[in-house]
Amino acid sequence: MTSIIKIVKQIFMFYVLQRTKSNFAVATIIESALEMCQSYSMNLKELAKYLNLSPTTVSRALNGYPEVGAETKRRVDAEAQRLGYQPNPHARRLATGRSHAIGHVFPTDRSLMIDPLFSDFVAGAAEIYAVHGFEVMLHAGGSEDEISVYRRYAQGGAVDGVVVLGPRVNDPRIAVLNKLKLPFIVHGRLDEHEDSYAWLDIDNRGAFQKATKLLTDLGHRRIGIINGLEDMTFALHRKQGYESALRDKGIGIDPMITSSGLMTEENGYRQSKRILQITNRPTALLLSSMLLVSGAMRAINEMGLHIGKDISVIAHDDGLPFLNAEGLVPSLTTTRSSIRAAGSRVAELLLNIITDADAEQPHELWSVDLIVRGSTGSVGV
Repeated sequence: MTSIIKIVKQIFMFYVLQRTKSNFAVATIIESALEMCQSYSMNLKELAKYLNLSPTTVSRALNGYPEVGAETKRRVDAEAQRLGYQPNPHARRLATGRSHAIGHVFPTDRSLMIDPLFSDFVAGAAEIYAVHGFEVMLHAGGSEDEISVYRRYAQGGAVDGVVVLGPRVNDPRIAVLNKLKLPFIVHGRLDEHEDSYAWLDIDNRGAFQKATKLLTDLGHRRIGIINGLEDMTFALHRKQGYESALRDKGIGIDPMITSSGLMTEENGYRQSKRILQITNRPTALLLSSMLLVSGAMRAINEMGLHIGKDISVIAHDDGLPFLNAEGLVPSLTTTRSSIRAAGSRVAELLLNIITDADAEQPHELWSVDLIVRGSTGSVGV
């Protein structure tokens, strides 16, 4: 209301100055008044009065309370957007008891921080948060360990929920978050107590079982794998799928042609070179990420081998926009699932948990596509 009074005063001054015929002063006052009008943002009471609704109803509609009718919520949202209404964050927190922030805490070892997979995941989640008036709060590394961050978040109300990234074997974070009563969802899952927490995962085990079966059906018996860190459950599940498919064909597991480590170009090069230099080298390679591909291709080319003929290659494709499997020569056979889409869906599920205390814990396992292209062929072809 103070801003409105100032604008009225400016208009009155304009009237007075107009009477004095001071054109320069008139222009200055008009410009100033227009700037103030543009910067003015109505408050909740003014929006409620405009809509002929109570401030309580408008507040509840804007904050997604289920007791507000769908038509009323649609009308309030539409007019608030049209009029440029921006809720006061402190008032909103007092009114709702929510911070409208979601925490994404990265492990202190920083191995995940250099991985663009997680950036793409967070980008997908952030798009959903923004639509619902939530923000991302990132905590990356530093001297404070993850569990301490979660405890601080729960005690201080800094966030309304958290996304657990990169679950590990025997991961302690799940039990801690359940005790803290802080809403959370896991991108990935553990092998035990899956019903005790919310999660979304892709079928990593099934994906690599399917990819390995394709290679054995093509006659390959020596199949190497360059995997992620196998204390992380996604990589462990991929190894299990690979081993299961080999056992189904009566093929033994040779640890000399397997590798576990960071999914980087350099590691792709080093491990491919090592595996391909051993006696009785593999005729096929499974790569756990597109991030390994350029390094692996460099090693293969240095050894004078031809992909799709001398050696078959399959990689997992998370849909990163700057890594195009189809555009490679030869085009790359992949298992594929978009990590950005997973980020968006995880955000939707977590927001539903936050806004509906009675919602069931979601458990979603996404199937993974196998796209056969030019990098796989029969042995000796």
